[in-house]
Parts: sequence; C-alpha cells; structure tokens
Amino acid sequence: MYWTTGSGRIELKMTKQIAAICSHQGQCDNDVDYIINTMPQISKQLDAIPADLLAAELKEYGAWDEIELKDNTANKQRILWIAAGDIIEGNR
Repeated sequence: MYWTTGSGRIELKMTKQIAAICSHQGQCDNDVDYIINTMPQISKQLDAIPADLLAAELKEYGAWDEIELKDNTANKQRILWIAAGDIIEGNR
C-alpha cells in the first residue's frame, strides 16, 4: 500500500500487515522501532527523506515543537506511525 502526506512530498510504501504492527491500540513505539530496525524496505524509505522536509511535514500536524522536530530519528518514527495509522484507518 502507498501512503502520502497531504502535500504529496513524502510517500511511503508498506503492507497492511506492517501498518498493523505500527498502529494499534496502546503504545506503538517499540513496534515502530522494531519495524524500522528489522525491515530494510522501510528504513531505506525513511532514510531517503531529507530531515528538513520530514520536520516541515510533521510541523503541519502541530503536535511537536521546534526542539522535538530536530530529532530526525524520532521524526522517522513519527511519520511511520502516522502513515501506518492512516493506512489502517483507510485514510490513504
């Protein structure tokens, strides 16, 4: 499945099964980390996103401040979690 940000500047591809691992009821941080650290098809996509673009896209959500958005590793986790949630909910 493909997911894109509202601006269309970031696109990720993942299976619905991967999305389900990263987005579920309760805390998802460990599961998102697991996917990033064990699935090169996901980590390569995330690594290809320029850090400034990723931070700018996440800023649009209004959930993180400027200091938080400087953490590119956390931003990769955030965007994967958002993408997975949208896929599971059928939003993209």
